[in-house]
Amino acid sequence: MNVPYQFFIALRYFKAKKRHKGISINTLISIGGVALGVMALIVVLSVMGGFHEDLQKKILGANAHIVVLNYGGRIQNYEPLREKINDIQGVKYSSPFIFGQVMLSFGERAFGVIVRGVEPEQETDTTDILKYLKDGSVKGLKKDNSEVPGIIIGRELARNLGLLTGDEVRMISPTGDIGPLGMIPRMKKFKVAGIFEIGMYEYDSNLAIINIHDAQDFFRFGDAITGFEVKVNNVDNSAAVADKIETALGTPYYAKDWMQMNRNLFSALKLEKLVMFIILVLIVLVASFNIISNLIMIVIEKSREVAIIRAMGATSRGVMSIFMIHGIAIGIIGTLLGLAGGYITCYLLKTYRFINLPPDIYYLSYLPVRMSLFDFIVVPATAVIISFLATIYPSWQAARLNPVEPLRYE
Repeated sequence: MNVPYQFFIALRYFKAKKRHKGISINTLISIGGVALGVMALIVVLSVMGGFHEDLQKKILGANAHIVVLNYGGRIQNYEPLREKINDIQGVKYSSPFIFGQVMLSFGERAFGVIVRGVEPEQETDTTDILKYLKDGSVKGLKKDNSEVPGIIIGRELARNLGLLTGDEVRMISPTGDIGPLGMIPRMKKFKVAGIFEIGMYEYDSNLAIINIHDAQDFFRFGDAITGFEVKVNNVDNSAAVADKIETALGTPYYAKDWMQMNRNLFSALKLEKLVMFIILVLIVLVASFNIISNLIMIVIEKSREVAIIRAMGATSRGVMSIFMIHGIAIGIIGTLLGLAGGYITCYLLKTYRFINLPPDIYYLSYLPVRMSLFDFIVVPATAVIISFLATIYPSWQAARLNPVEPLRYE
């Protein structure tokens, strides 16, 4: 097997001068710069992907894929509409719900929350929120004509109010009945039947679940509802299914998918990921300048050897190939080291979760990581391409070297 001489010479240039041992310090710095840039890119993109995936999982855990509402407000005689929605292609299940804003009071503490009235049996088929119960049972939500109906609240809300399972809490509506002295707020007692914890502060501190019949009584809805929660077969096609639902039901009904309801959040994450990618690519570009400077120094240092090679019959293209191979080898070695370092760091972050976050700011209690095959392909490819481009100018300079000048006084 004949290997071109360019490879032997290019690999030999990794060594330091004879009086030193090992690899040249300039080469090590160049490799380290590429490795650091690739590692940073891999880790940051994986963390940003983890944020996106974790937020999507928790948002869809607490909410349906699609919400169907009425421009006029309440929906009367809703069962025929529900059957019509279930018959639409792509819809897996649907359930009615009531939505309202109230204040929960316990002792001297009070917090404003969002209350959702649901059918417990149907809600488990539409969302996963009742599957996140940490204490209590869903049975407490079922309508049993008891004096005190049940309510399920989030873990953070329970801590803020000082509530435990079995405690009674007062629900107060901002709107009420007109009395002789003006507006009288509606008030009703509920017993804490369970406590859920999704892991997203916004839901754990601001959401309460009650039976839909109790919600109808409390908000004076009669037999009406606020809308429908819809679960689809493929979450990525939720927007298309929402359009089908709007077409089938017509005016005054409209449907919003989960991406529409959280558009600002996911758009911000997408933009942030793009900006971080651009910023961190600049790190690789800075590392490429190390490659350029390293190759220029090698060209100056090895000018005599280059002249001898040219005198022995090597072409300009052959000399150029030597330095390009050397530069690309630096880029590939640095990229592989960066890939290994990035993978190990992501694995440790994902397995041990040793970086904690304040959940009231980041919605999450730990740093999420999602390693994507796409990122592990695009980042190394970008680093190698940048490294290749960095070799062109120094290699061209070496190819233009006049072999006569270095050997003139030998």
